[in-house]
Amino acid sequence: MPVNGEPPSPRPTIRDVAERARVSKSLVSLVLRGSPKVSPDRRAAVNQAITDLGYRPNAAARTLREGRSRAVGVLLNDVRHPWYVDLLDGLLSVLQADGRHLVLSGGGRLDRPMDESALRGFLELEADGFILAGTQANSQVIAEIASIVPTVTVAWRDIDLSRVDAVANDDLLGATLATRHLIELGHRRIAHISGRVSGTSNMVPKLRQQGYEDTMRASGLGEYIRIESGDFTEDGGYRATVRLLSSARPPTAIFAVDDLTCVGAQSAASEMHVDVPGRLSLVGYDNTYLARLRSIWLTSVDSAGFDAGRLAARTLLARVADPGRPAELHLLPPTLQVRGSTAPPAG
Repeated sequence: MPVNGEPPSPRPTIRDVAERARVSKSLVSLVLRGSPKVSPDRRAAVNQAITDLGYRPNAAARTLREGRSRAVGVLLNDVRHPWYVDLLDGLLSVLQADGRHLVLSGGGRLDRPMDESALRGFLELEADGFILAGTQANSQVIAEIASIVPTVTVAWRDIDLSRVDAVANDDLLGATLATRHLIELGHRRIAHISGRVSGTSNMVPKLRQQGYEDTMRASGLGEYIRIESGDFTEDGGYRATVRLLSSARPPTAIFAVDDLTCVGAQSAASEMHVDVPGRLSLVGYDNTYLARLRSIWLTSVDSAGFDAGRLAARTLLARVADPGRPAELHLLPPTLQVRGSTAPPAG
């Protein structure tokens, strides 16, 4: 738009950047794509020229030229869950270095209908790849997208589609680590707050519950198995803990399906004047930033959200490069991070 009657300055081009940096246009393109084949000095010169000129790549022109959008669609199971903070951080660290950008959408939670318009938007975007993060509700649109666009799932092992890779935490082992830790501290009355949603099939909470039950039985504590339903929310953890602590024989320890549930358990214990960890030990799962807050300081199973994001991104790039290769399941080993919410039982 003209300013004060004068025509606007022409938009700087890749040729202008190359001339200012005294390099070729092809080298500027390599820098813009994040290629490792550029020397640090030349990369610095190009980046300085981009800053000086205020150059902005023309995404539409690049899409037409390369036949690719450089976009990756990411559908999150629940945008409110803290685990996705670490996951997205890992995804970005790999995909941005490859010159790609993320297009995020929420939806697909098991307790509400799938917003298929958001899914179809990914098809219209003509994204180079698609990442499904967290357990999604079954949808024909997802199968349609996965048949067209290279697709990787993260923390969702229930999907059964050809040429769709999966990255997940070893939830069975993680639950074993959590339960064994409490047993080794001397606890016997150990309860589990699950995350299973009635009428649905979700492998993640199912495996975490199975790991708890198997470990209790293997330790001769099958008679103490006790499970209360949760829903992966703070409120669900709070309500389940109130029920547990109000019972005739309350547990001395609780293993929760995730950190958000465990924070709810901690809130319930506080309101009921049950000291943590003096009278009640708590273990969460995912080792999110919530567990690491000093005011909360939860013992938690680290499901390696950042590493899962990086691995999912690398797996997707490999799938984009070779769409026909066989699908693979990548399991990340969990670790237990012991903090201030667990201790031997009183007395």
